[in-house]
Amino acid sequence: MELRLLQKTTKPRWFFILVFLLSANVSADSPEAWDDKYDHYFQKFTSRYFGPHFDWRWFKAQAIIESSMNTLAESPSGARGLMQLMPRTYQEVKSEQFYLGSIEKPEWNIAAGIYYNRYLYRRWQGVTHQDRLLLSLASYNAGYVRILRAVRKVNGKIKSWESIKQFVPKETQLYVARIQRLMNVDSAPVMTIASLSSK
Repeated sequence: MELRLLQKTTKPRWFFILVFLLSANVSADSPEAWDDKYDHYFQKFTSRYFGPHFDWRWFKAQAIIESSMNTLAESPSGARGLMQLMPRTYQEVKSEQFYLGSIEKPEWNIAAGIYYNRYLYRRWQGVTHQDRLLLSLASYNAGYVRILRAVRKVNGKIKSWESIKQFVPKETQLYVARIQRLMNVDSAPVMTIASLSSK
């Protein structure tokens, strides 16, 4: 809990209990808890598409939020697998990455999800690498065009995720925040400089 919450205030006690519960670490039996399942795939494809110094755990955290690591997960809109890809998006990725197999297979679902993240990541230019990642994660959730509309509301000048997030859907704000919380930091280092030369 942040120290400023301990300052004198007129807020009721239940407010502080709620804040504490929301800011507490995720418990081990939570569907958002970490394990080592499929880590080798996340490491392999993050290294392939983002370089060896990019922190693969961002995409593992994304998969936890997307599907609770359920390989059979399917959303009402038809998104499937660990990374909750729409079949059409998967086929578009597969048309460029011929080695991909079935969308149901964890390895290929993870590979396609990370590849699609890279596609989105490359579309956001002129911002810090951290904000670039957060904008790509938001685009993964809400769609690139919707996040672009949010940018236009701040005169089309992207300064940071913080400067535009108020203009994106609440669901997407929560989505990004949950991934950040799983990473246990508000501004985790995304990669080292060495990994950026070819990106």
